[in-house]
Amino acid sequence: MSKKVVIFGEMLWDCLPSGPVPGGAPLNVMLNLTQLGLNAQLISAVGDDEDGENLLQFLKDFPASVELIQVHHNQPTSKVLVDTSDKENMKYTIVSPVAWDFISFNDRLEQATQSAEAFVFGTLSVRNQLSLETLLRLLQHHTLRIFDANLRPPFYDFQVIEKLLHLTDILKINEDELELFAAYFSTDPNPKSLCGYLDKHFPLTIICITMGAKGAAIYQNGQFTHHSGYRVEVEDSIGAGDAFLSGFIYSYLAGKDHEATLDFACKIGALVASRKGGTVSYTLDEIQKIGT
Repeated sequence: MSKKVVIFGEMLWDCLPSGPVPGGAPLNVMLNLTQLGLNAQLISAVGDDEDGENLLQFLKDFPASVELIQVHHNQPTSKVLVDTSDKENMKYTIVSPVAWDFISFNDRLEQATQSAEAFVFGTLSVRNQLSLETLLRLLQHHTLRIFDANLRPPFYDFQVIEKLLHLTDILKINEDELELFAAYFSTDPNPKSLCGYLDKHFPLTIICITMGAKGAAIYQNGQFTHHSGYRVEVEDSIGAGDAFLSGFIYSYLAGKDHEATLDFACKIGALVASRKGGTVSYTLDEIQKIGT
């Protein structure tokens, strides 16, 4: 039986100049893990509208699970306006409020989380108190808890982030987020200083830092493992970080060491960056060919 991973958070339409495409970091992670053969489920919400119907139909056609996705009658399906003028640093305008701001707790969500090998969450989807309260209840279960910071100004609060860090096993941040974390916690803005501080003050097992074209690093027990990444011609960076995280989860749950985990995660991140949009179809063979 394949490993089960539950992801909590936003699902939406990325409104690109070329037209809308399904997106949202948690949705992208769920789709990547599904393609990699894991049993992935997304806890989220859409509106009772045409955009919501189309998003759910997209998932059913993928095919991916819609079992834990709520439908709200009084809130719209999420949309994000995407500025693609800089392919490696996309800019996003996130509409608020939307359906996933109001994810309500129920027994089905709790049972799914309890039975999972890993539970993935971020910051954007808890900008509203109701969704935050639901997430905090689900984080009480001691599955492997993976926090993808995914900071989207102005929709994050470091007081909330501190609460989440106390309930986190693995933290994933990027270079820009490292600087924001370092400023808040008054550490030097470098991996060694920040990771040392976080390791001391929070119950983290692993910190993973992504550095775009410069690769990524894993910190554990005072030691860093680095990977220089893979050079590709970037089509756009939408979903590349989500693909990296998915590759990390896939390899970590398979018991791979840090070197192999980073290598696979960097390969899938590079593959998605070389293609358009965040919901890219691929095979394991295509991933393995990156860098050869």
